[in-house]
Amino acid sequence: MYITVSSSASSLLRATTCRARFSSTSGFSSISRNLVSPKPSYSSSLINQNRSLSSFAFRSLRASSSKWSHSFDWRSSLSVRAQIKTVSPPSIHQFERKIASMAAEHAFKGILTSLPKPGGGEFGKYYSLTALNDPRIDKLPYSIKILLESALRNCDNFQVTKDDVEKIIDWEKTSPKQVEIPFKPARVLLQDFTGVPAVVDLACMRDAMNRLGSDSSKINPLVPVDLVIDHSVQVDVARSENAVQSNMELEFQRNKERFAFLKWGSTAFQNMLVVPPGSGIVHQVNLEYLGRVVFNTSGMLYPDSVVGTDSHTTMIDGLGVAGWGVGGIEAEAAMLGQPMSMVLPGVVGFKLNGKLKNGVTATDLVLTVTQMLRKHGVVGKFVEFYGEGMGELSLADRATIANMSPEYGATMGFFPVDHVTLQYLKLTGRSDETVAMIEAYLRANKMFIDYSEPQPEKTYSSYLQLDLSEVEPCISGPKRPHDRVPLKEMKADWHSCLDNKVGFKGFAIPKESQEKVAKFSFHGQPAELKHGSVVIAAITSCTNTSNPSVMLGAGLVAKKACDLGLQVKPWIKTSLAPGSGVVTKYLLQSGLQKYLNEQGFNIVGYGCTTCIGNSGDLDESVATAITENDMLAAAVLSGNRNFEGRVHPLTRANYLASPPLVVAYALAGTVDIDFDKEPIGVGKDGKNVYFRDIWPTTEEIAEVVQSSVLPSMFKSTYEAITKGNPMWNKLSVPEDKLYSWDPKSTYIHEPPYFKNMTMDPPGPHGVKDAYCLLNFGDSITTDHISPAGNIQKDSPAAKYLMERGVDRKDFNSYGSRRGNDEVMARGTFANIRIVNKLLNGEVGPKTVHIPTGEKLYVFDAAMRYKEAGQDTIILAGAEYGSGSSRDWAAKGPMLQGVKAVIAKSFERIHRSNLVGMGIIPLCFKAGEDADSLGLTGHERYTIDLPSKVSDIRPGQDVTVVTDTGKSFTCTARFDTEVELAYFDHGGILPYVIRNLIKQ
Repeated sequence: MYITVSSSASSLLRATTCRARFSSTSGFSSISRNLVSPKPSYSSSLINQNRSLSSFAFRSLRASSSKWSHSFDWRSSLSVRAQIKTVSPPSIHQFERKIASMAAEHAFKGILTSLPKPGGGEFGKYYSLTALNDPRIDKLPYSIKILLESALRNCDNFQVTKDDVEKIIDWEKTSPKQVEIPFKPARVLLQDFTGVPAVVDLACMRDAMNRLGSDSSKINPLVPVDLVIDHSVQVDVARSENAVQSNMELEFQRNKERFAFLKWGSTAFQNMLVVPPGSGIVHQVNLEYLGRVVFNTSGMLYPDSVVGTDSHTTMIDGLGVAGWGVGGIEAEAAMLGQPMSMVLPGVVGFKLNGKLKNGVTATDLVLTVTQMLRKHGVVGKFVEFYGEGMGELSLADRATIANMSPEYGATMGFFPVDHVTLQYLKLTGRSDETVAMIEAYLRANKMFIDYSEPQPEKTYSSYLQLDLSEVEPCISGPKRPHDRVPLKEMKADWHSCLDNKVGFKGFAIPKESQEKVAKFSFHGQPAELKHGSVVIAAITSCTNTSNPSVMLGAGLVAKKACDLGLQVKPWIKTSLAPGSGVVTKYLLQSGLQKYLNEQGFNIVGYGCTTCIGNSGDLDESVATAITENDMLAAAVLSGNRNFEGRVHPLTRANYLASPPLVVAYALAGTVDIDFDKEPIGVGKDGKNVYFRDIWPTTEEIAEVVQSSVLPSMFKSTYEAITKGNPMWNKLSVPEDKLYSWDPKSTYIHEPPYFKNMTMDPPGPHGVKDAYCLLNFGDSITTDHISPAGNIQKDSPAAKYLMERGVDRKDFNSYGSRRGNDEVMARGTFANIRIVNKLLNGEVGPKTVHIPTGEKLYVFDAAMRYKEAGQDTIILAGAEYGSGSSRDWAAKGPMLQGVKAVIAKSFERIHRSNLVGMGIIPLCFKAGEDADSLGLTGHERYTIDLPSKVSDIRPGQDVTVVTDTGKSFTCTARFDTEVELAYFDHGGILPYVIRNLIKQ
């Protein structure tokens, strides 16, 4: 083993590679892998980084044509040191002496404490919160304690200072003041839609380092990075026993170039694990396999924490791991050792009492919680759940609630670790000794809840309470996740939506056409559609497919329906996409998969599918019946997002429901039904069959869960995915550390971010006489700004692809082409359902070019402004940028030339992304918006900012002046000093590059 030593002024460490062979006692085979060893530094800023090798040391991945895996089996009770078989003793000893000398300099070395094992010896050392002897710590929410521990462990008085530690300890007083703190997550999580552009950016940053005469190898993740390929599979083939294989073959045909690029990244960059396609959904894999709960790295113990480039990273909060979504560019900075700058959040205490009624599902609960928290207002806050009702919720139920944090607006929906967590860890294959270590550490550091003991009183910023017995069956829609509808009110709500004017709860269907019937022939069989007819029924999404109770509940509904003689109509596109192979195993074990197959819910693949818009085409006869008759077709899915245009272009009404309800609505064939009073269908005995006849009891579900979900299933599943699959293993990739860009590629393209970059920051910019590119109302989502789904045949992106010889059938989706900036710039504001006030009511991806009055595609108008040297801005309402944590929703506008966005309010991640790309986020003052100020979007806008960044303060007032003589005051939403530094450098990535070169 070779360890080289260099000094550095920051905690950005260069790493060298050595090889080791690991073994494990938990059944995983020994696999030769790269081991990244940090170069110890004498700088005080590196003290804890070198102690916390988990951040980067033992997770890199070496390419193999047939295998890949974690660099070590963290689930094993063996320490990392015990797993190393071929290490030179002198190098290890020298390294440990270096760590010891640095520990002597640590600001909180006095609280470094040994954690003894019950039978003798020790698990390791940890930074003890109790050793601080500060009574304020006992009252801190558990989620804030995780931030505190991280600050203590990483305190170097450079990136993390003693003042930062004090701010967190004094959370009760400091959090209302919006104070800024640094946070260093233990790891980073990616999926392929967001992972490809992240790896593209890293590759591009290496080139920039090279051009500027610096060491390109400095661009390497310093914390473990896990990338799960789950967003690319589409439901091309459904209702077939061969659907999984057929869809995977098509997935590889479309995405071979992307997948090869990601496989290259796993070899070119250290600390990067890539989980191949067909393995599962990133958040379920994280929950069942990747989540540590507590790291034990070279004898240093500390809580697991993660940031991910998918907003539903919060699902891991159900396991007691602090995790949330960030923008891709912010995640890239975290990978490269930059501390995340965040505002110390308020914490909403959410008390749960009682237990769910018979037949009520976790999905019903999460939709209820989402509505409550939306109403309460939790944007930018943590939500922490507690109370005696916690004991009634399985870990999977908790994960379902945590998953939908983005939908209720919170940064996290956190469930502290308790006995339920420990039971789940054992169920999913973590070793007994690992679980014992986790429990011992969390108890010692007062981060474990034991409900058999009196609970210390915690202080929260505000409080909510829910009696679980009051939750009732429900769905959400037709256009937003938080628009919950009790099942008993669904028929009345649907008819209201038909009548209401166009909006989140309205379609404005004229009374005289509401009963219209479209008759057509489906493969020779007579068929018909009405308004509200279900054409897509999908059991999909990490939110629900990780939960055995609702998945097996869906199987029981299918079985009861089959037994009674009910059958889903053949023209409804039904699909089942589990979040991991474990789901398939327990559905087969229970004997319920065959009944799901009989109802058309064959497994179509292991990935996100319909939830992210990868629903595939509808049968041509169905699509024609919808379009030619202007039918209001519906989709019912067990997903977490149902924004307009997301699920499928032809389903204007989209409802979120539990998996068993998805099956029930598929059987009914319509959302226009009162399940209490109207029959679902007619059984084989000629009698009406009602909802109550097919709905399983809670006891029935619990019984099948108990007998069908087994620990061996998790172990065998994750042993298997470490072997990859034949299509993945056949991909050959170059060994070069710098990527060879292919200018002809329509998937991977070198972006222009750093091409003219110099070592001097460009400084802050204002806006002079800018035109309004777009004028929006409320709730413009990242799906509106940068859609992930289909590329429309007449769009600028389609034109670009066709000019390069790409057939329409090979367009794939916007999400799959996020590695190509040319496609994505053209796809920005390309959502077919986007509403731009400049078009006076017309819906679609166009705008008015103000100087000429021409109506153009947004991209074409933006390019015309850009070519003329004219700045542009965007006007928007409330919740601008809500939805997925999509960095292209900031990158795209930047490439289109947008300099500022003026909105009533921003979604947390999107505002951060705008800053990260050098776009100015401004908020109207309370009570004001574009309409109240009389702004039409036809004005020209000037925003004066000081030329020196030191003259700008976070949250300061800025005056916007128009050429019509109107002026108004906005708040500049640079929320921290660090964000101002990013703005000064033209964005976060140029900032990181310049800092790395200087070191």
